[in-house]
Amino acid sequence: MQLHAAIDEYVLYIEIEKNYSVNTVTSYEYDLQLFLSFLKYHGCSTCLNEITKTQVRRFIQYLLGSLKQKPRSVNRKISSLKSFAKYCLRYLTNDFTHGIESPKTDDKLPVYMTLTDLKQLFDYLERSQSRFSMRNELMFKLLATTGIRRSELVSLTWEQVDLVNETIRIDGKGKKERILPLHPHLMPLLASYKASLRSYQIYPTQPVFLNKNRKALDPRGLQVIFKDVLKKAGLPPTRFSLHHLRHTFATLMLQQNRENVDLRTLQELLGHKSITSTQVYTHVEYEQKKKAIDSFRIF
Repeated sequence: MQLHAAIDEYVLYIEIEKNYSVNTVTSYEYDLQLFLSFLKYHGCSTCLNEITKTQVRRFIQYLLGSLKQKPRSVNRKISSLKSFAKYCLRYLTNDFTHGIESPKTDDKLPVYMTLTDLKQLFDYLERSQSRFSMRNELMFKLLATTGIRRSELVSLTWEQVDLVNETIRIDGKGKKERILPLHPHLMPLLASYKASLRSYQIYPTQPVFLNKNRKALDPRGLQVIFKDVLKKAGLPPTRFSLHHLRHTFATLMLQQNRENVDLRTLQELLGHKSITSTQVYTHVEYEQKKKAIDSFRIF
């Protein structure tokens, strides 16, 4: 069986039978097509039975060296290949990814805004008088108070918003659904924003957030808006990204609200599949550790 045919079959499998999200399917397909292109470019056989571990290791070397990809990005591609190889065992007796190890990643702490930074951002959003000031204020306050991903924000429709119960329903990674309560301070803003739209724009299946052409925002467009808002708010646009708002939510939630939030609760709010992903935010305990050391009356 040829590799390209196996990839096509696998993509259909994860899309139809596994019911993976569109973003996940697209990512897996991209990773596998990149591996196929690598084999063709280097004159290697693309017959499924002839793929070797050495070729996989050369592919990883190519990603890290020639393409200068970061270990985290390379690890995702290795994960895609391993999942694909496992599927292909119905045709093969040899798993060409067995024993392949992922490169070590730098365990850097997530970048986040301080409470002062966030208040500075909110202050600008509340003072802004631009055409889209209400939309922007709602978008970025929603990201900062719920921790949803930017892809989840731009795909949000009005049928997912429950003004009565003050919740939003999020379709997260792997099509896993979660219900998030909205902060009480957001409710008047959300109601005003909805009232400012035309009747056809608040139809249940319509996107909540629109661009200047009255069409759904895309993640790239949202990022451009955020960078512009940061600059006008007096914050460094090169320092923060939209994903950092998610880090900010998680970090400040643990810093400012520890009596009401534990890691399990935070895991549910963020929609993490594994609590291991959530544990990175325990770095906030450093502040408590520092206070403990500083207050140690030993000298």
